[in-house]
Amino acid sequence: MKYQIKETKDLTESEIEHILKLWDISAWNNMKSIYFRSFFKDSEFHFLLDASDNILAVMRVNFDFILRIGDTEYTFAEAVGLVAAHRKQGYGADLVRSFKENVSLRNIETIGFCHAELRPFYEKCNVEILHDRAKMIKESIGSEWVNAEDDDILIFHVSMEKKELLNQLSSQNNAYLMTKE
Repeated sequence: MKYQIKETKDLTESEIEHILKLWDISAWNNMKSIYFRSFFKDSEFHFLLDASDNILAVMRVNFDFILRIGDTEYTFAEAVGLVAAHRKQGYGADLVRSFKENVSLRNIETIGFCHAELRPFYEKCNVEILHDRAKMIKESIGSEWVNAEDDDILIFHVSMEKKELLNQLSSQNNAYLMTKE
């Protein structure tokens, strides 16, 4: 098995098709590669591949992720879209471990999110979890700010200062997901 990283612009047509198939999001099932490259332009893709370069697991890193806490905006890389081609084979866990090592070596402050039922998986991968802190992040839906759907914040690589800021999130101290206009 090998670990590989590709920028969106370097993905082949068949890799894009395979990623979309693995993600299995109905609204994206018929997405064309030109739109995929535009839609995910601020991303890179991390893969675990077999000896024949078949994708065993994939995750995306979103570099367009900003949280406002108080009066300050903080930029993070956001790890999303982790999926393995075959369940219960350890491919997802292997990819997470390689990914965590990579962002640490590159010193990229990276967080992710998960629902409570996925805690055991990330604990097995030695990813630090800030329990129930993701719910304290508000997202803009139309003209309203609503709580994020995830439960936990995953710490892949973050400075102690920013980790403490994230750990202090509460119903009285929300973070706000900022989107570019």
